[in-house]
Formats: sequence, structure tokens, C-alpha cells
Amino acid sequence: MIVALAGGVGGARLARGLIDVLTRNELAIAVNTGDDFEHLGLHISPDLDTVMYTLAGINDPVQGWGIAGETWNFMQALEQVGGETWFRLGDRDLATHVERTLRLRANESLSAVTQHLCSRLGVQHRVMPMSDDSVRTILHTRTGPLAFQDYFVRNRAEPAVTHIEFAGAEYATMSPGLLDALDDPALEAVIICPSNPYLSIAPILAVPQMRAALEQRRVPTIAVSPIVGGRALKGPAAKIMRELGYEPSALTVAQFYRGLIDALVLDRSDQSLSRPIEELGIRPVVTDTVMHDHRMQTCLARSVIETARSLRARVKR
Repeated sequence: MIVALAGGVGGARLARGLIDVLTRNELAIAVNTGDDFEHLGLHISPDLDTVMYTLAGINDPVQGWGIAGETWNFMQALEQVGGETWFRLGDRDLATHVERTLRLRANESLSAVTQHLCSRLGVQHRVMPMSDDSVRTILHTRTGPLAFQDYFVRNRAEPAVTHIEFAGAEYATMSPGLLDALDDPALEAVIICPSNPYLSIAPILAVPQMRAALEQRRVPTIAVSPIVGGRALKGPAAKIMRELGYEPSALTVAQFYRGLIDALVLDRSDQSLSRPIEELGIRPVVTDTVMHDHRMQTCLARSVIETARSLRARVKR
């Protein structure tokens, strides 16, 4: 059994490949909830929805979020009456947020609501929030602190970031499903998907139990670099690295995860970084990491799983 940590488009794409290779009992996907926020009276869980829609095969592959073939009647009507339209909610997507909000207000946990929504959308593999507790990503910028969606959507990730805070993380605990998965005797490995290390994975690691589990890991942990050739394929990861004083590279990703991972999967274009990554005590694995299509998602998933199992076999010997 494998636990995958995911967030954003890159995480969702690798998760899509993993479900092609692993059965529903062999995979558990824990998703970042630091992006969650209240909007128009609704509880929005952007990363959970991106993963859920991708695994259900209904995601919009062009913009990377939302549902394919979406309509925008609600947003148009909201604009007409003077409502907030900076965060766009499609008509079909809106149903997810309404149902989630009603269930949360009826005292269901976010884990239970996520399980219900996945079931209704035909997602058979386990998808769970990193925590049922509130953790909120706050970007501290030169113009002041911004909640994640204010930074990422309203301000288009333009303000320069000075540091990042995960409010509430120190009091949060792992969701029951994630805790059970990590304690499962059949656990083979933990995979960190090619998600933004600072915005998608760091909130998960900020939950004390999660970081401790990786620091004291009994199985291999393998990360996939979201930086290819010094660029982030999606989102502001490279920009944030520069603003925090780091060079955008797979080596910086390795340094970020140092002490938590056993191997880093990097793209062939970054093969020259293999030696310095190895000097960190991390095994470099070079392959094609850019997931242009479904076939590449599956190929990368197979490569990551093979790496995990080879490391596991070496530990057992």
C-alpha cells in the first residue's frame, strides 16, 4: 500500500497515473487543505476538488481546475447584482461547494464529506484531506499578509513573498484516514507528488504528526520534482523560490525535502544535478517527468512505484 501526498494540478496528474497502476486498496491520497477558505458563505476546498475531479475524469484539462464543459450562469448573474466575482465558481462546481458546506454544517467531518463526494463522482480510490482541522496558508508579502486565495487568485500571485505561515497547523492532527494509512502494516512507501513544495506540500508537512512520520519513516519516501529545467510547469513555485532567496531547481527541491525523503525523481533535462543531489544523501532518479497526457501520467507513476519498491527491497535485505 502506498500513501501519496498531493495538491494542485501536478499532484492531481500524478495521482491520476497512480490509480491506473494501483488498486483501491493499494493507494491512499492525502490532499493539502491549506488552500481551503470560506467564500460566498461556502466552504471551498480547491486542492481536494482538483484531485477529485481529475480522478473522476471530469476535470478541465486546459485551465487545470474546475470541471470540463463548465457554464457560468451563476457568476454572470452574481456580477449583474454586484457580487464578488474574483473567484470564479462554475455552475456544476457550485453544487460541490453547496453540498460540502451543508454537510459540514451538519457536523460531518471534512474526511466524511470528501468520501461522500468521491463516491458520488465514481472515484473508488481513497482520497482524504490532510487534516479535518483548520489549517490556512498565509503568504506574507512586502505589502502585508494575504490569505492564500487572495494572493493566488485575487492578486494573481504577483506580490513578492517574504515568508509563508500555516495558521493552525501546530494544533492540527492528521485526518483519521491518513493516520490509518501510515500505520497500515502493508505500507510500502510514501510518494510526494510534483506539487508546489511551498504551497501544496509544506502545509501537509506543517501538521506535526505528518512531519514526524516522515522523519521517523519505516518505509521509503520518494518525491517528484515540480521544477524542470529551472521552471515550474504550473503555478508560482519558481517565483517563490527566487523571492525566498533560492535558485529554482530540482536541487533546491531536494534541499527542501532533505531529511524527509530517500529519493528524488527529476526530469532528464536536470540530469546534471544528480551528483549534488546524491551528495545530500538523496538518491536521484532520472526519467521523463513532464506529464503531457494520460499515458505520461501512468508512465511516471510506474517509474515512481518501481523506485519505491526497489528502495523497499534494499531496506528489507
